[in-house]
Amino acid sequence: MAFITEDSDGVNVIGGVALRVKFSDVLGVEGSISYREEEYADGFVSATGWPVMVTGLIYPIPVVYGAIGVGWYNTTIEYTPPPGFLGGPTIFTSETKQQFGWHFGGGLELPLGSILSLVGDVRYVFLDYDFENVPGSSGVKNDFYVITAGLLFGL
Repeated sequence: MAFITEDSDGVNVIGGVALRVKFSDVLGVEGSISYREEEYADGFVSATGWPVMVTGLIYPIPVVYGAIGVGWYNTTIEYTPPPGFLGGPTIFTSETKQQFGWHFGGGLELPLGSILSLVGDVRYVFLDYDFENVPGSSGVKNDFYVITAGLLFGL
């Protein structure tokens, strides 16, 4: 997986697991959990999280699907100002937050046999961190894209 956040300091590659169930040829659901880290403001702010997502899937044709869902984001935000910055590191505290966001996207699910499929998708996630302890950070955008590639094993 790769996460691409508009105002972060770069692309973040992470790992995760997912369970996908198809109710019919047209409808399915996926649950996933992953781990992500990102930095903002040249490393001044770092965010570490465990996104837990539930996604509804619709297959207009057997190998193409659309996705829409919700996520719970348990995120720890840490502030590491350089020495001497506005009084040093003691004026900022780390904080852990739980937030809900939502996402949409689409992808491909290509069968590679009777129990194996190659999947890839792109999802856009709407999530707004509130860096309330950091002066001048009110306009930071942190909605992000998730680009996923992986293998699904059928049971």
